[in-house]
Amino acid sequence: MKKFRPLHDRVVVKRIEADSKTKSGIIIPDTAQEKPSEGEVIAVGTGGRDESGKLIPIDVKAGDRVLFGKWSGTEVKIDGQDLLIMKESDILGIIGK
Repeated sequence: MKKFRPLHDRVVVKRIEADSKTKSGIIIPDTAQEKPSEGEVIAVGTGGRDESGKLIPIDVKAGDRVLFGKWSGTEVKIDGQDLLIMKESDILGIIGK
């Protein structure tokens, strides 16, 4: 990926694709699949600032697997990869930490 760093309290996330089969083996067509709300953090900004101007660091780091809201973020394409740029507050939690 190109050298890209989001600004302030924004995070770049790559979606982790959902399984196309159910546990019982039924194949789900692409048109019926919901977009997953799980992804991997690719890059993070430096953090936001509070009212006094003090830097508040971001809690997630590149490589973290995260859950985010269904409609969170702005979809972008960088180097042919479909990515999301979202505020840290759109991230609901970190998986497996």
